[in-house]
Amino acid sequence: MTQKEKSKTTVVVGLSGGVDSSVTAHLLKEEGYNVIGLFMRNWVDESVTIHDECPWVEDSNDAMQVADKLGIPFQVIDMSAAYQERIVDYMFSEYERGRTPNPDVLCNREIKFDLFLKTAVSIGADYVATGHYVRKSTSTIAGTEVHHLLSGLDSNKDQSYFLCQLSQDQLAKALFPIGHLQKSEVREIAKTAGLVTAEKKDSQGLCFIGKVRLPDFLQQKLEPKSGTVWEIPRDADVLSLPRTTLAEKAAPFNFHPNHGFKRGKHNGAHYYTTGQRKGLSIGGSPLPLFILEVNTAYNAIFVGQGEDHPGLYREALFIKASELHWVREDLSLSIGESCAYDVRIRYRQPLVKAIVYRTEEGAYILFESPEKAITPGQFAAWYSGEELIGSGTISE
Repeated sequence: MTQKEKSKTTVVVGLSGGVDSSVTAHLLKEEGYNVIGLFMRNWVDESVTIHDECPWVEDSNDAMQVADKLGIPFQVIDMSAAYQERIVDYMFSEYERGRTPNPDVLCNREIKFDLFLKTAVSIGADYVATGHYVRKSTSTIAGTEVHHLLSGLDSNKDQSYFLCQLSQDQLAKALFPIGHLQKSEVREIAKTAGLVTAEKKDSQGLCFIGKVRLPDFLQQKLEPKSGTVWEIPRDADVLSLPRTTLAEKAAPFNFHPNHGFKRGKHNGAHYYTTGQRKGLSIGGSPLPLFILEVNTAYNAIFVGQGEDHPGLYREALFIKASELHWVREDLSLSIGESCAYDVRIRYRQPLVKAIVYRTEEGAYILFESPEKAITPGQFAAWYSGEELIGSGTISE
């Protein structure tokens, strides 16, 4: 794109009040784009927020100061109603089912690259830009323009997993100006540019909510319900049953109280997640207790001692057909096809070797080695080299 073309191209930046989005706006302005800053207010209930960890008023003020420093238009838009409906209500329903949702992935799909994108286009934007540590490239394949979602070059900050549900249409309108930079470089750019966010620490917690007391958050709608914690011994018979088919390898163990013994009490199975170690408040065992499975139908939690407990590991997982998503639609598998990919099932997890098998019911992912704490409700994402190809919600 020529300098003249850039000057006529409007980019709306999601200014969050953090250093990454601040540098994103700065770089685009430096390149000659017509830049507009928008701050999204998506949360209004501070009763469950650890306030110092998510001072949205302070964040919006920082975003406004950055916009003022850069000399770009700025405004705050309220998306709290849509966020409540699309993200928060979804979280409650998933936890109620005993699944563990990933609100950051949904927030990117439903808010940043849907509602926010549509809002930006409505005010004349050609593109939206965010401070994600990812890269995008575009090529022409069989006469069709194809957008490639690539990992960020800072391996410690790569956020491609969080964008695993984006579509080609969404990527077509997206820019990621800091994806080729290291975090240290981003902070140095902010410092040199005199941006107020240069030394600001990174936000943590839920997308646009911040760090929350999760039990308090969930108790807004999910009432406490006392139940039993059952311990499953390492030599339980259910763990030695043969698993030969893909369906058997991907199936949860479906633990039952008869498989173990009472270990304690909990205040609601829907507050817990597979693989969780802390928060049980049960002591007296030689090794730490890990949650092996959560059963909200019976309000039961099943635990095992040690992170190498066999009940924590499975060879495969399943994704329903309705939950399958291909960033690269041209590479989607037909029923009966399979392909080797690198896969991750949670943020920051190293990629692992696996084969994706497409069936009429959905897709199975068979791992080269058993995977720990495969968690229903989370997303599995598969890559070819640096490129994210597709993703899906892990089924029960």
